[in-house]
This record gives sequence, C-alpha cells and structure tokens, in this order.
Amino acid sequence: MAVKYIPEPFRIKMVEPIKMLTHKEREEKIKKANYNLFNLAGEDVYIDLLTDSGTNAMSDQMWAGIMRGDEAYAGSSSYYKLVEAGKDIFNYGFIQPVHQGRAAEKVLFGTVLSEGKVAISNMFFDTTRAHVELCGARAIDCVVEKAKDPAKRAPFKGNMDVEKMEKIILEHGPENVGLVVITVTNNSAGGQPVSVQNVREVAAVCKKYNIPLDLDAARYAENAYFIKLREEEFKDASIKEIIRTMFSCADMFTMSSKKDCVVSMGGLIGIKDAESPLILPIKARCISFEGFTTCGGLSGRDLEALALGLYEGLDENYLRYRIGQMEYLAARLDDAGIAYQSPVGGHGVFIDAKAMFPQLPYFEFPGQVLAIELYKEAGIRTCDIGSYMLGNDPDTKKQLHADFEFTRLAIPRRVYTQAHFDVMADALIAIKERAHEIKHGYKITWEPPILRHFQAALVPIEE
Repeated sequence: MAVKYIPEPFRIKMVEPIKMLTHKEREEKIKKANYNLFNLAGEDVYIDLLTDSGTNAMSDQMWAGIMRGDEAYAGSSSYYKLVEAGKDIFNYGFIQPVHQGRAAEKVLFGTVLSEGKVAISNMFFDTTRAHVELCGARAIDCVVEKAKDPAKRAPFKGNMDVEKMEKIILEHGPENVGLVVITVTNNSAGGQPVSVQNVREVAAVCKKYNIPLDLDAARYAENAYFIKLREEEFKDASIKEIIRTMFSCADMFTMSSKKDCVVSMGGLIGIKDAESPLILPIKARCISFEGFTTCGGLSGRDLEALALGLYEGLDENYLRYRIGQMEYLAARLDDAGIAYQSPVGGHGVFIDAKAMFPQLPYFEFPGQVLAIELYKEAGIRTCDIGSYMLGNDPDTKKQLHADFEFTRLAIPRRVYTQAHFDVMADALIAIKERAHEIKHGYKITWEPPILRHFQAALVPIEE
C-alpha cells in the first residue's frame, strides 16, 4: 500500500556530513568492536539509532539560548528560568536540575531505597534497574500482560498491571516497598504509552499503602500526545493540561531531559510537595554527586537550552510529526511482514528479533544478532532490548530470560529524513529474506557485573 510520510514542521539550516563504509569495512569494524555496537566510532556509522538520548537537533531558539547562558556557579539566571519553566509545566513545588536521567536516579533513589527494599515498575529500563540494585534493593517489573505479545494491538501497552502490583506489595510487605516507578512512555516495553487512568489507579494503591510514587518521565510529552489521541477524557485537552493531570498523581519525578526536551544534556528531579523532607537530602546528594544545587552538573548554557526545550517538546505540530515518523516506518514493515512491538511506540520502532530469528535461543541474543546484521547491511547502529541487555540475576548470577527480544531503532528528534527511513526499512527487508541462513548467535567472552551491554565483548558462536 502507499505509505504517506508526514512533512517536517521545520526548515533545515545546518547539515552534518555522514558517510557509508563498504560492507567489508563494516564487517571489519564490528569485529574489531567485539561485536558490541557501543564500541563503534560514531564516524563509522551511517544512520545512528543507538539512542534518542541527547542525539537530537536543537532549534535556532535553543542555540540562541546557549549564547545567553549565565555561567554563574551559584544562582545563575538560567537556573531560575529552568525552575520557573519546570514549575509552570509540571506544577511541582521543587525542581532540581541534574546532568542526565541516571544522575536523577542516583540522587533520588538513595534517599528512599536501601538493602532489603524492593522497587516496583511497569518496566524498569537498564540504567534505572541498575540504580535500584546499586542501592541494595531489588527491581520488580509489573507491565500488563498484553505488552508481552508484540503482535497484539492495544492503546496502552505500557500500563502497570495494578492487580499484580498490589499482590507484590502484600507479598513483600508495604514497609519493604521503597518506591513505585511508572515509566512514561514505557521504554523497555517498546516505547508504549501509559494512560492517565492507569496512573490514577497506581497512585491510589500507593496512597493506600503509603508508598511514594515516582514518574520516570523521560518521554512525558510523547506519552501525553498518545493520551490525547487514545484516551477519550483528554481528546480536547492541551498537551500541557494532560501533563499536569498525569504528574498530579505522583509524588515525584525523575527525568532524562535528553529525550523529549530535545537537548544534548540535562536531567531533572521534581518533588510535588515544596515542604517535603526529601528535599534537603536531595540537595545534599546533588552537591556531593553533581555539583552545586543551582547547576546540578550543568553549565549555564545547558540550563538555558533546557528551559526552552521543556516548552518546545510540547508543541503538537512537532509531536504529530514525531509520531508520524514512527508510523511511516511501521507501515513499511507491515507491508513486508516484519514483526515489531505494535502499535508503534513514541520514540522508536522495536523490531521483534525473536520472530525474525525463531531458530535462535534467548541466550544467543537474537536482539543483538539483528543489531549486528543491521550494521553490516547498511551501516545502521541500533541496540538490543532483550536478554543481552537484561543481563544476569543479581543474586544467582544466571542469565535472565527477557520477556522480549527486541532490536530498538531509537529515532533522534528532527535529525533524519524520509530517505533515511527508507534505508532502515530496506535493510530490515533484506535481512528478513536471509534470516533463515543465520544458525547461531553470539556468546559473551567478557562482561562487567552491572550494565554489561555497554562494555561486554562478544564472539559469534560457530557450528
């Protein structure tokens, strides 16, 4: 069928050259990188879909803001602009900048999690799970069951399974549940959105058992746009109104601002209650780990750009284009019979590598296999969201079996054109045609104990 690509709501003022290596050169590069896409040099990648975090194209207004940044170490005007923007959008009493999302987790989680505690989420992403474990706690996923079937189309596959969550709370004892986290959108489940109704239900359970609720809000604007499209109550609401409603249910938020705020660096912690006893320890930990409270490890120009980006990410014309890009690629994959987490998510397309390579067991990492094949095929860098990324059980040290074996095509914002999306689709179609020829995956020859996929070395499994 004819697939329509949504036109960009912007003009291009500046370009960055990229190059395509030969197939032989790419095979040599990935071997030298120990078959780990994170080890590749950026200049050896043609289309970089490793992450949508900090890889976005900033606007002319944001670049102008960078020139206006106030570099005062304490109390810069750029800091106050950022705090004002954060309070206006989220309606929270306290806003703390940090340098990125994992910094927000490191600063906040240490105030509520400790040895013997558990944290529950609709699905923890890799770094969030790691910060739970670094506190000595254990992370438990409670995504709805329909999310585990990539072929099943449902409007809010990122939702928390509230019944299961409450059961886990009672099993462990409410006093041992340090935190509940709702990730919006749900990255590990394929960028799937969470409904306001689900957030309300989770909040009610948390209030019942006096457990703090944190929004992992890296892609809060994309989630709000899906709510506007799919949740009847909010069809006539503005994106900002939806965000305020969603955030009003939580006690706090952690955010990597490198996603929906379209900046290269930045993160936020928000606390709803301006008198919360958590604020003083957050400030103390921020000084220890990030720098002073009014910079959070960021330069003044970063603070200035982030204050602008918080608003730019809410623009509905931009969000329509952003989601439209994903829908264009997904429609091409539908035509080719390539399975992915459907309906398509907000920040990327998550290819079902288990469906692409049914002959490969989870411990040979089909998601990583497809990521390597995409690089060899067309110079496209992606990443595994599956058993390879999930890693080993922190207690038994045995390989965990992920609910999904995805290869994530994370799309940077305002960076790639329709022609690039066609290269992505054509590469996947070519790999699908020869997928049956791949008999084995990869094994790990070296790995660090936590977040192994960033550094691990792999080799192909031979016959």
